[in-house]
Amino acid sequence: MEELFQSVKIIINEKIYVKDPESSDLGKRIIKESIIMINEMGFETFTFKKLGTKIGSNESSIYRYFENKHKLLLYLASWYWGWLEYQLVFATNNIASSQQKLHRAIEIVTRETKEDSSFSHINEIFLNKIVINEYSKSYLTKEVDVENKEGYFVIYKRLVQRISKMIQEVDPGYLYPTSLASTVLEGSLHQYFLKEHFATLTNCSEEVTPTDYFVHVVFNALNISVDE
Repeated sequence: MEELFQSVKIIINEKIYVKDPESSDLGKRIIKESIIMINEMGFETFTFKKLGTKIGSNESSIYRYFENKHKLLLYLASWYWGWLEYQLVFATNNIASSQQKLHRAIEIVTRETKEDSSFSHINEIFLNKIVINEYSKSYLTKEVDVENKEGYFVIYKRLVQRISKMIQEVDPGYLYPTSLASTVLEGSLHQYFLKEHFATLTNCSEEVTPTDYFVHVVFNALNISVDE
């Protein structure tokens, strides 16, 4: 899989950026350092001016790649969901059993993130933390309907649909496959947040992972045993 990932390029909606950051060394440095800085200081405190100082470049050079930091956050989130989608597709492609495929898919999208050496300018662990803590800020805006029509969330929606189809393959009669699929993705982020910040509000811990919980939720909703 590692060799396959080395040739993979995550395709992001070109309307999100002004210039593709993957097209230059400066663009990749913008992505690399913005991930580190947003993870350290939070999205609200992060600015292009601070980023420019960090990378030793004018603030104006960053605007050549992104119109504003909201678009940068959309880019980072889209890249993360695209990276997760590739892992899901590769990991489930040769699994014949629909139940085993669904189980594996849930594991992929809810497991603890590990750094992927295939993308040297992106720290996936930090990016995962950003998605957990900041992703909702990319769509809880007045512009969400317009941005949705522009396709800004297409990768995330496609990932939900992939899981939804797997649920339908396991149980074609289940009435809420898309709701359940989106609950797994959003709920996983929320459980990791609770585990980190509000431990008394979740049963997830060092012993019980969000993966354990969501495998239980999905397979019980479909009324099948995890071991079937």
